Amino acid sequence: MNALCSALGRLVVSRSLTGSCSRAMAGALANIPDVEIDPEGTFKYILLRVKVKDGDAQKDVVRGTKSAEYHNHIFEKVSPALEALGMECKCLGGGKIEHNNKDKKIRVFGESTAFGKADHAASVEKLKTVFSDYEVTWSDDKK
Repeated sequence: MNALCSALGRLVVSRSLTGSCSRAMAGALANIPDVEIDPEGTFKYILLRVKVKDGDAQKDVVRGTKSAEYHNHIFEKVSPALEALGMECKCLGGGKIEHNNKDKKIRVFGESTAFGKADHAASVEKLKTVFSDYEVTWSDDKK
């Protein structure tokens, strides 16, 4: 009987620690910014799905920068940083962002040769949460 109680106790402790870990990782996911883009200019962007490793919690994020010559350069920079936080990420596609902070306008368009076209409508919704005082639009235009 003592062995059974001991085993059940370990199982309960194990489950509660796993639950705590999952909650902590979900909290870490919540702390990852939805949007990180350059403050001005036209540049490549990608839409990523970030997921807690070995968990169900996930969210989509937008990343874009002028410093990336190709879309995969953004992914190659962002992915290891997210993995270090215990996350997995998958690129859902890419395009370009035209960010005019003077006129408070953002335009999302184009596609990535490597990853295909991102869901620009989903990207715009993410951008609107951060740039709520901007006019944020998207199109299927290539340029």
